[in-house]
Amino acid sequence: MHFYAGILVAPFLLIAAVTGLLYAASYPLEKVIYADELTVPVPEGKAALPLSQQVGAAVEAHPGGTLSKVWPSPEAGATTRVLFEDPGLGESKSTAVFVDPYTAEVRGELLSYGSSGALPVRAWISEFHRHLHLGEPGRLYSELAASWLWVVALGGLLLWLRRRRATRGARGLLLPERGLTGRRRTMSRHGAIGVWSLLGLLFLSATGLTWSTYAGENVALLREQVRGTTPAVTATVDPAAGTGADGHEGHGSAHGDGGHQPGEGGDIGLDRLMDTAREQGVSESVVITLPADEKGAYVVAENDKQWPVHFDSVSVHPATGEVVDTLAFADYPVLAQLTRFGIDAHMGLFLGLPNQLLLIALMAGLIVLIVYGYRMWWQRRPARGTRFGVGRPMPRGAWRKAPPGALAGLLAAAVLLGWFVPLFGLGLVLFLAVDLLRGAVARRRADVS
Repeated sequence: MHFYAGILVAPFLLIAAVTGLLYAASYPLEKVIYADELTVPVPEGKAALPLSQQVGAAVEAHPGGTLSKVWPSPEAGATTRVLFEDPGLGESKSTAVFVDPYTAEVRGELLSYGSSGALPVRAWISEFHRHLHLGEPGRLYSELAASWLWVVALGGLLLWLRRRRATRGARGLLLPERGLTGRRRTMSRHGAIGVWSLLGLLFLSATGLTWSTYAGENVALLREQVRGTTPAVTATVDPAAGTGADGHEGHGSAHGDGGHQPGEGGDIGLDRLMDTAREQGVSESVVITLPADEKGAYVVAENDKQWPVHFDSVSVHPATGEVVDTLAFADYPVLAQLTRFGIDAHMGLFLGLPNQLLLIALMAGLIVLIVYGYRMWWQRRPARGTRFGVGRPMPRGAWRKAPPGALAGLLAAAVLLGWFVPLFGLGLVLFLAVDLLRGAVARRRADVS
């Protein structure tokens, strides 16, 4: 398994490692490239202007868009980001207008991607990592890599433990052996790096599968069955509440070609909305989602992914200012909390820069592991003789030596895993087919000779 996966799946792992390293590095790169849009000087002794004034400046600068979300400045020196929807931009894309919170000066406009608000450079690298810019078919590469990464990692650990069982102490497992040359030196370095990387690789494999195409559907179904899905606040209201009419007076007039305009037609406005959210304890790096229609509520949600316990949210009636619903991160199901932590850590958001540096180191280690793996394969090739001498797999006939009960259990586990992680199952069938073909060819040559 380790041999075949190392030879045939490693190219996909290598691509995932390289693009994953680039993505982890894209966060600090984004801050440098878009520094003019993301940051402003902090004037001494001057407080930020009301949020409604900042958003008003963005609306004036981008009058044709539909106002959809607002990211108030999360800290001193950071701009406020105002998002506008445009059907012509495509799915999950919007125009972000960046506003100086102290002067209401518009600092620039950029495309924003997805709920994470990735800007063009990071978004391009993210899509490269996810599907190589090939769309949905391209996602199969990353799912194949995630489906087999844990198998390769655990198989390598078992092989390394078997080879090093005679070595006493942790040094023989954690550090390369000194004084070796050739293939043995390569193997020693490969094994030591693999042990250090093991937990991180298993984590990336598990979290990567959660949003894959096929295995991700099974993970979502499992979460639903055990009631571990991520909850959301109620975001609908009675449009007639508080108006004393048919629901089209006051609040309803706030909807037009430009979408919902806060503060118009009896709307409570963004400043009062933020006061209400703060009263409910929702104040850390918030994102405001505007009502989509007259039945929608304002939703104010914390988005502090550097420490995901800051994920509380509240919905507020846009006409009355009454709190419709609240949701604390502490009330999430445990599995939903773990999923939130896992996804953010996989993306390099959890704890910020330390997370990103750890991912960069982990991806660099995986790249070195793959290079060393191919080097070992090349180094053990026959020096002379066969025309296609590129090394030897495990000796044939091992299955016949295993107890029948163990084989039956292994087969059942393989079928279950192959169903739950389909690209693992397809890869396993391919490896078995290749192995059977090689065995048939070997027997035929033996018969001829």
